[in-house]
Amino acid sequence: MPVHNADIAAVFDEIADLLEIENANPFRVRAYRNASRTLQGLGRDISGEVQDHELALKLPGIGVDLSGKIVEIVTTGKCQALEKLRKETAPGLPDLLKLPGLGPKRVGLIYHELDVHTPEQLLRALKDGRVQQLPGFGDKTADRLMEALETHIAETPRMKLASAAQYAEPYAEYLRATPQVGEVVIAGSYRRSRETVGDIDILVAAQDSAPVMQRFVSYDDVKEIQAQGPTRATVFLKNNLQVDLRVIAPESFGAALHYFTGSKAHNIAIRRRGQQRGLKISEYGVFKGKKRIAGETEESVFAAVGLPWIPPELREERGEIEAAVNGLLPVLVELSDLKGDLHAHTKATDGHNSLIEMARAAQQRGLHYLAITEHSKHLTIAHGLDQKGLLKQVEQIDGLNAQLRDFTLLKGIEVDILEDGSLDLPDMVLGKLDLVIGAVHSNFHLPRAKQTDRILKAMDHPHFTILAHPTGRLLNQRDPYDVDMSRIIRHARQRGCYLEINAHPERLDLLDTYCMMARDEGVMVSINSDAHSTTDFDNLKYGVGQARRGWLEAGNVINTRALTELRKLLRKTM
Repeated sequence: MPVHNADIAAVFDEIADLLEIENANPFRVRAYRNASRTLQGLGRDISGEVQDHELALKLPGIGVDLSGKIVEIVTTGKCQALEKLRKETAPGLPDLLKLPGLGPKRVGLIYHELDVHTPEQLLRALKDGRVQQLPGFGDKTADRLMEALETHIAETPRMKLASAAQYAEPYAEYLRATPQVGEVVIAGSYRRSRETVGDIDILVAAQDSAPVMQRFVSYDDVKEIQAQGPTRATVFLKNNLQVDLRVIAPESFGAALHYFTGSKAHNIAIRRRGQQRGLKISEYGVFKGKKRIAGETEESVFAAVGLPWIPPELREERGEIEAAVNGLLPVLVELSDLKGDLHAHTKATDGHNSLIEMARAAQQRGLHYLAITEHSKHLTIAHGLDQKGLLKQVEQIDGLNAQLRDFTLLKGIEVDILEDGSLDLPDMVLGKLDLVIGAVHSNFHLPRAKQTDRILKAMDHPHFTILAHPTGRLLNQRDPYDVDMSRIIRHARQRGCYLEINAHPERLDLLDTYCMMARDEGVMVSINSDAHSTTDFDNLKYGVGQARRGWLEAGNVINTRALTELRKLLRKTM
């Protein structure tokens, strides 16, 4: 893709913003701002002229360093300096810059003084009055900012991935019954395993589109046909979910699948690699001049730009292309890698099935072990177990294990982390268990420092094994509590305990970015269903999707281990 003056200027503006947030030398910040203005004020596009430093140096106000970056951006479509800054910047800060009234200086002040770096954290800090105490933030400014934030956060809610699956999968299966149809794939953010989706994109490979189009708009759940053409249509289902159909010729299906899977940033980066090789990449194929040279499969599209196939979950332009170039793509964890599940409940508390029913259901899904982790007594709404009730269940599990063949129930508890960081049950009973999952179920609105210290103290408990649903969020219902996850993850590494990826469709917690952080810090995770019934084990696939988005391999996940090895890992924390 051609690189225009505005593209280069946008890179320089972003570099200036990120530098200013970090209180960098103001002369350095100003140099990038001035270069951006220079580029935007030129009456001609320079991408065709600037191929070396000498030409770039002829631009007014552009020195050796900036000229090199201009050449780099024009020739590669990237800027390593910007990539480095993005990695060093706390996640979420770029989102704050999009809010009206928040420039980089104010964002930097909020970040450094309050340790706030997401819109949700900022809204909470405004409601607590902490922002108003900072210089330059009067009541009127705070009111305007709060209004903008509430609008930003309350945008049209996206549908949870598991909910979308209930509509998308049957629709796709229905289309597969169309005569002479080849592949049918649900693309978009759904295929990338995003926690939520805005709409559904379905791609169908077929030479004759008419039967597919007719079948698509005739689906029983269609409420409204918004558009219908020869190869594409848009409908709204009775629940108002938008579904888009594209019928693609088989020779172009791979290119279309790549294009409609996204993300947008990933696609732009791939098209730029194509341009560097004299190729044009579109939803119809990869072209050298007018000749299509690839596009039947996604593998052929990636191969045309010198890359191996990149899994959809990684396609967010977060280093996946560089990893592919260097042969460093992770071998992502698969559902079939899981040997067990370390978080489940029975009707002894708020579950719906017995111990034996949960064990049999897990075994039927190919698992070899299951940890029963009832709630503790503090969570009265879930009829949590006290010391006596837990010890009784321990005896029941021992009795069942004597009867079960090729399957083991592990003894655990999901113990409440109390406000002061202590655990809800005494050491005497916790020491009798195979694992202890600590969870925050109350006091979600503690100040950031106090919430963080509360969890760190709990993790230091000698029987603590896994931190459950670490941010406490409920998708579209409850924001994550305000906690310093980088400190939590580093402390988990020092302590030698583990973090959970809770696969419940309303949680999907850890966030993918924190999964990546945990991987980089060498902290292992457990992908757990948090099952409350025998059907909930099916949700493990969503936890695996979240892990894959976080670049996790089987080796990063403790419950991919056989039971003997798992027990060794669990004992390290006790």
